[in-house]
Amino acid sequence: MNILYIMFDQLRFDYLSCAGHPHLQTPHIDAMAAKGVRFTRAYVQSPTCGSSRMSSYTGRYPSSHGVQFNSYPLKVGEWTMGDHLRNIGMSCSLIGKTHMVADAVGMERLGLAPDSVIGVRQSECGFDPYVRDDGLWAEGVAGFYDPKRSPYNEYLKQRGYPGDNPWNDFANAGITPGAAGDELASGWFMVNADKPANIAEEDSETPWLTSKAIEFMEDQRANGTGPWCAHLSYIKPHWPYIVPAPYHDMYGPEDVLSAVRSEAEREGAHPVFSGMMNNPIGKSFSREEVRRKVIPAYMGLIKQADDQMGRLFAYLEETGRMRDTMVVITSDHGDYLGDHWLGEKNLFHEPSIKVPLIVYDPRAAADVTRGSTCDALVEAIDLAPTFLDFAGGAPLGHILEGHSLVPWLHGAEPDWRDHAVAEFDYSTMPLCAKLGLQPKDARLFMVTDARWKFMHAEGGLPPMLFDLQEDPDELVDLGQSPQHDDVISLMYDRLRHWGLRMSQRTTISDDQIEAGRGQSAAKGILLGVYEADEVAPELTRNIRGPVPHRSS
Repeated sequence: MNILYIMFDQLRFDYLSCAGHPHLQTPHIDAMAAKGVRFTRAYVQSPTCGSSRMSSYTGRYPSSHGVQFNSYPLKVGEWTMGDHLRNIGMSCSLIGKTHMVADAVGMERLGLAPDSVIGVRQSECGFDPYVRDDGLWAEGVAGFYDPKRSPYNEYLKQRGYPGDNPWNDFANAGITPGAAGDELASGWFMVNADKPANIAEEDSETPWLTSKAIEFMEDQRANGTGPWCAHLSYIKPHWPYIVPAPYHDMYGPEDVLSAVRSEAEREGAHPVFSGMMNNPIGKSFSREEVRRKVIPAYMGLIKQADDQMGRLFAYLEETGRMRDTMVVITSDHGDYLGDHWLGEKNLFHEPSIKVPLIVYDPRAAADVTRGSTCDALVEAIDLAPTFLDFAGGAPLGHILEGHSLVPWLHGAEPDWRDHAVAEFDYSTMPLCAKLGLQPKDARLFMVTDARWKFMHAEGGLPPMLFDLQEDPDELVDLGQSPQHDDVISLMYDRLRHWGLRMSQRTTISDDQIEAGRGQSAAKGILLGVYEADEVAPELTRNIRGPVPHRSS
């Protein structure tokens, strides 16, 4: 049995036709949902790329693994799904993005060579990199955003695209014709989102990564290797919002759904919410002309991704891999797209923190749930224990903070969490200084259950609360409503209980502790004993008898 773990970047939960989008058709992803289970309430543990992904890969919350924001290194020694799976004989490879930063200081301190096998795995989230490409090859006056070599840029150069950074000049830019010649129409300027990217569609990022995934599976088939887990991690539909023809004009302003927002949200808004509404991104996405440009391109990127899923799934069927491969489709977070007067992600409204999650289990035991939906509160940290369970491994509750989804896939109703938790650290954002906070106080926590969505803000700031039953669009903040003190107290109790969890004792399990309990006497440690006959004779055998004589 194999695992194909597909993650898109910044794909909203509701921008799939199987999730109810009225204009965007995603038949290939829908077909996988018809084969498996679509989880309707799946939450990531942080609404930003790097932190969210590290939680998915480790099966642990951000405050456990320490990666609270992008570019925070994942500390040396943190267990990942690759470590767990290799221990039971399954390889674990990367095709695409992780947004992981290596703990270079920790590796140097421990003498781990970056080019050694263990050094590479420590640098790559525990994966063996078939190809790693984080997909942000922006270049500014201070140099590249990502200083690593870009495999995708090298591919484009081999395909005849000129320059040092064809990612910037072709894959993520269109053309503006001019009297003096064509001008670069960069995807960084959202006004260009309706232009076709100046690249052959088959050379763009999503088809390229699909081809690499098929190459990987062909290599596995040719070499006859053992079971594998492949993390196929796409770069899109993350910005820059620009897509090649024919996808650039498949959708238009008439397909843009009305923004979910109200003027009342601006009145007396929570300081963090207000700050994000009024930053440059929020201000841009509050403008309808921006939404009318960006969202059709975003939809085109998703349509291209779905078409590539059709290509990928056809390969699985043709080669027989669909019969022995678990397939997971998800995202690292969503995209506000103007909802709640926001762009990007970084807060806890559903468009940002909730993600699509489809899991197909090929085994007969999963036949009872095929084509169903599950409303259980699922967290992204549940994927690592799910993969370990699927591959035949024992649960590792002292390390993995999530829970296996296999019982849900097989029609059981396991004892399950009644609330989900997420975190966000905004200390690197200008908003932290604007609010007069120290970095340690620029932290947010979300607790959500069947009805309520709660946000706690450190730094003495008030909470936020939404009634998802009466206000499913999350437009009315009840965080300072005296009538909801009982709900807020319940949420704080849950947050306190979560904060007291055992999260750092990862080197010894409960079973090991229980098995070793009371064993010290058998190893000669006899504390509290006054006379020898107070304990069993066999425990004192080595400290009774004649005095041994020293040899001369």
